[in-house]
Amino acid sequence: MKVFITGVAGFIGGSVAVTLIKAGHDVSGLVRSEARARDIEPFGIEPVIGDLGDLAVLARAANGVDAVINIANSDNREVADVFLKSMRGTGKTYIQSSGTSIVADLAGGARPGKIFDEATPVNPLPLRAGRVALNDAVLAASNDGLRAVVICPSLIYGVGLGASKDSMQVPWMIELAKKHGVGRHIGAGENIWSNVHINDLVDLYRRALQDAPGGAFYYAENGENSMRELAEAISRMLGYGGRTESMSVEDAVAEWGEGGARYTMGSNSRVRAVRAREELGWSPLALPLLDEVEHGCYRS
Repeated sequence: MKVFITGVAGFIGGSVAVTLIKAGHDVSGLVRSEARARDIEPFGIEPVIGDLGDLAVLARAANGVDAVINIANSDNREVADVFLKSMRGTGKTYIQSSGTSIVADLAGGARPGKIFDEATPVNPLPLRAGRVALNDAVLAASNDGLRAVVICPSLIYGVGLGASKDSMQVPWMIELAKKHGVGRHIGAGENIWSNVHINDLVDLYRRALQDAPGGAFYYAENGENSMRELAEAISRMLGYGGRTESMSVEDAVAEWGEGGARYTMGSNSRVRAVRAREELGWSPLALPLLDEVEHGCYRS
């Protein structure tokens, strides 16, 4: 299958691309410059120069492949609409990447604890309302003669398989711990995020590309941990004896910005990947998050 991927030089996109190439697919991907093209070429990815504002480039790319996987931006409605319009009536496959911050709260490090699976209605906070609407529009496009799917990852950990090696949340917390000499979390650190290893996540993309029915929505998770548990594991890994300290939301905003602090690091985002396991036979195999932090890739 010929597959075009946006975000192909990034952590998720590059990892998906490498996995699909190993599975026998031909993969091209959007990159912003010749320099980024050189970064991805060693992995066997054919570069397409442009950015998300080059809508004609995106339309041409969609017309020349069997499937598009949009990973570069989970909130850009214009980009998704260009792909969906170009693929309408073709029977091709379109996969939109989302993220479980769609179910996040503003807990500030507390744990209210609502858990979502694919059948649970989502009433997002204002910052994520547009993303939920975009997800719904993608799924509805399966009525227009294409196979449209949404994959919604939780906190992702592990080492990327492509040009970009680092995810976001875990490296952020490691760097913050190094800066202060102690693991840090917002408030009590009792807020919980579901999580998934990058190796297991890319296997879900591969399975969805091959077998997902049109209109399918999948959460991606294989366990959950509180941010305090993660901070403790990072502290042990760095030789700080598991010590942690609390910081205010305002301190976190100074480190990570408003969205990063309130929606990403201080919130709860708890999901269960019921449909992927039942429908696609997805069976995650990688080390759990805390084990990976203490004994796996982050030690090096």
